[in-house]
Amino acid sequence: MRSRLFDTSRFVLVATLMFSSGRAQAQTVARGPYYATPSWDQTLPCSAPNKCPRFIVLSNMNGEAVLDRETGLVWERSPGDPQSPQVYANWHQAHLRCADRRRGNRLGWRVPTIHELTTLMDPSVPFPGPALPAGHPFNISVDRNNSSSVRFWSATRHTTGNGVGFVDFSVAGVELRGNELFPLSYWCVRGGI
Repeated sequence: MRSRLFDTSRFVLVATLMFSSGRAQAQTVARGPYYATPSWDQTLPCSAPNKCPRFIVLSNMNGEAVLDRETGLVWERSPGDPQSPQVYANWHQAHLRCADRRRGNRLGWRVPTIHELTTLMDPSVPFPGPALPAGHPFNISVDRNNSSSVRFWSATRHTTGNGVGFVDFSVAGVELRGNELFPLSYWCVRGGI
């Protein structure tokens, strides 16, 4: 009796997976294939917005998120809260705001690590940046009156515990001794870790 019950349960599980997998297709605004196997040693070059296999704006997330096919991470298309005064936050607030973030009707956002942020950096872009790859779909611009507009908190702490990390996309730089109480921009991500 137990064997039959186990076999029946296994059959129902397999059948459910087979039928549900056909309906749960991701939608994007670009042509497939959508998902490359993430690999930190691959390079998917961008030369123009229409010739950029690296970034896919996800239409099933209302165009509010971007899949980076190199790393498999999903980024906010527009970091922070551009329609509110909450564009800048201290390090602790950034973590809370990302944890509470709803983009594309999805939860599960977090502050990225320094390593994840720097995967988006193109150091060949001249000052004042933003030092992002050509053809990127992100809504980021440099405010020449406020360099904090392109400085983004990371989840990375300095190894001594004195300071936290941020990435400055105006100069393609990394800083690990940031004051966690200083207001900077924040850019939430999903996936990884």
